Amino acid sequence: MDRPTHRVEYETMLLGRHSLEFAGGSARAAGHLERSAYILLSRIRVEGPMSIRQLSEAFGLDPSTLNRQTSAMVRSGLAERIPDPEGGIARKFRITAEGERRLDEERGRIVASLDKIMADWPPEDVQTFADCLKRFNADIERLSGRPWPRP
Repeated sequence: MDRPTHRVEYETMLLGRHSLEFAGGSARAAGHLERSAYILLSRIRVEGPMSIRQLSEAFGLDPSTLNRQTSAMVRSGLAERIPDPEGGIARKFRITAEGERRLDEERGRIVASLDKIMADWPPEDVQTFADCLKRFNADIERLSGRPWPRP
């Protein structure tokens, strides 16, 4: 581990194993969104209704994977299939009021956990970390050709 990018690789691997929903928690609580639903609903919220093809392009995932994930969200009442508001043939997925509520709850839990995790950090360190994460993500998005819209 002689280069900083070796440390970044190792630390991002470790980050991937953590659940940020609970600081110090280990079990998945009832009522929490699945990770895939959290990410899909977040994208649909920012982007507006999206078709399977649009989701596939946005995430670089196979349509069959997205069909399974969106079907689970529809069954759970988090999203609904609607006709294309712009008149296209494909059906689109729109977040429901329940999906909005659950997404807000989940995001609130995660932010509360992050507040606990970084409680002893100086505010300027939290800001610097947030800025570096945004830059890191933006560069990944630029290289992959799949930018994430930010509110």
